[in-house]
Amino acid sequence: MNHIIKHIPVMKEELIRSLKIQENGIYIDSTFGSGGHSYEILKKLGKDGRLYSIDRDPIAFSIGKNIQDMRFHIVHKNFSKLLDYAKNEKIAGKVNGIIFDLGVSSLQIDDCKRGFSFKKDGPLDMRMNPESGISASEWLFKSHVDEISFVLKNFGEERFSKKIAYAIKKTSKIKKITSTLELASIIKKAIPIKNKFKHPARRSFQAIRIYINQELKEIEAALESTLKILKPGGRISILSFHSLEDRIVKKFMIKNSKKAIVPYGMPITEKQLNNLKICKLKIINRILPTKNEISNNPRARSSILRTAEMKE
Repeated sequence: MNHIIKHIPVMKEELIRSLKIQENGIYIDSTFGSGGHSYEILKKLGKDGRLYSIDRDPIAFSIGKNIQDMRFHIVHKNFSKLLDYAKNEKIAGKVNGIIFDLGVSSLQIDDCKRGFSFKKDGPLDMRMNPESGISASEWLFKSHVDEISFVLKNFGEERFSKKIAYAIKKTSKIKKITSTLELASIIKKAIPIKNKFKHPARRSFQAIRIYINQELKEIEAALESTLKILKPGGRISILSFHSLEDRIVKKFMIKNSKKAIVPYGMPITEKQLNNLKICKLKIINRILPTKNEISNNPRARSSILRTAEMKE
């Protein structure tokens, strides 16, 4: 596999700045990828600072293993296991900052052998960890048309989900769909109305990828775990790239930054009331990419960076 794939981190300076890095603090890069954010954090850490990274992709993990720095540690796991990792390293409740760069990375999408791209031909895989789970090809072959339609509609917001699902199953009855361009061609033919500004297979590929990797469930589990990992004053910064991801992030931050509302007259002790009033997070900001960044890096166009801080 090709390890030398150029990756341009989106809103890198804004994300690193949002952490307010302390020289001897403890930080977690939950999505190591090609290491762009980890390298920047290491530059700002002092000799007693520590950085822990995690990635489910074996290639990303192998890149991280090559970093020769006593302050750096990386593990090959899904980020939904973040709390287990923190407990194992004895840093739960002690972390100054956690970052998430969600979605698919250039490391994955630019390597045609991984099967993420609808523009380059390759085996129809789409697994972020090819060593576990089921490939997109196998899933499409085994799944019922209603299941495929559900995934395309709910994870890709594809308006022609049923037409595409029927077209996929029609082909699957004859042969297994094994290549990315074959699937892209089937989708393109099934869609009656084309958008000249967007590839017709974009939404479907996103939906299948999200489902195969259970990305949304992973995000929900990982975000909840951060509340037990961050120390008071610690920050969490999350970069999302489509509405489904951002909706989860936004909901998580709002839910944990609001005080509980108790209906008038409800029997409750003063101690219980005080406990209910505790909100765990303070929302810091929401940042969008500049026009200049979008021009230089088109993948930044739909990105949103949200930052919150653990209450003291």
